[in-house]
Amino acid sequence: MPTISWVRERRSSGSVVKYQERTYRNRISKRNLISFQIKVGETDLYISADKNLTDTALESVYRHRRFIEEYIEHRPQFLDSLAPVEPDEMAPAIVRDMLKASRACGVGPMASVAGAIAQYVGLDLSGYSDSVIVENGGDIFLNSAGEINVGIFAGSSPLSYKATLRVRPEDMPLGVCTSSGTVGHSLSLGKADAVCVTSKSVSLADAAATSIGNRVKDGSDIKAAMEAGAGIEGILGIVIIVKDKLGAWGAVELI
Repeated sequence: MPTISWVRERRSSGSVVKYQERTYRNRISKRNLISFQIKVGETDLYISADKNLTDTALESVYRHRRFIEEYIEHRPQFLDSLAPVEPDEMAPAIVRDMLKASRACGVGPMASVAGAIAQYVGLDLSGYSDSVIVENGGDIFLNSAGEINVGIFAGSSPLSYKATLRVRPEDMPLGVCTSSGTVGHSLSLGKADAVCVTSKSVSLADAAATSIGNRVKDGSDIKAAMEAGAGIEGILGIVIIVKDKLGAWGAVELI
């Protein structure tokens, strides 16, 4: 089967934008875990676990990407739509998750693809390792018996890496996803330096970060954007950074 590229040019408000995985890495405390990288097409995972699980992770990535690619072949709007598309109970689990997350957040299904891949690979690896961290370009699946600190990258903002999330063991597994209107090539209609969202569903956190980020044009939009995000069922916490301004809502502990 031919590989379908997830990079797509779309025109929005007169400008050309591209779907592409975010390329920066958030700083995550990993202690004595073993880290390795998996790259397949647009998927670029940085994984940390109790042991090297490269072969298992690679098989998982290929399998879940195949589910998505085959679905796109039969339903091309899944790839191109910037708005939710109809649910499909016959679709693979990862695709159903993306459809559900996008509908909850009012964005296209592919707004959740990086988080979905991180989540499903992370769940697969959790059967082989007590601690698993899967980062997919700023979208992270966390599962650890120990506390984890996640530094939030916010581009040229003076608050970049100054804001760090503390995630306690009882809060995991957890998704931590970051969207930016000023960093990387992923689609955002806003101008936030970072919108970081936490949820038990990494797919939902990813879609919500995009949805909330679309609402932020400048620092004055932070409060309204957080209020909108707080209305999405399943969202646990939100952090928004715009230049030298920061807003936080919900179950987030900043250190």
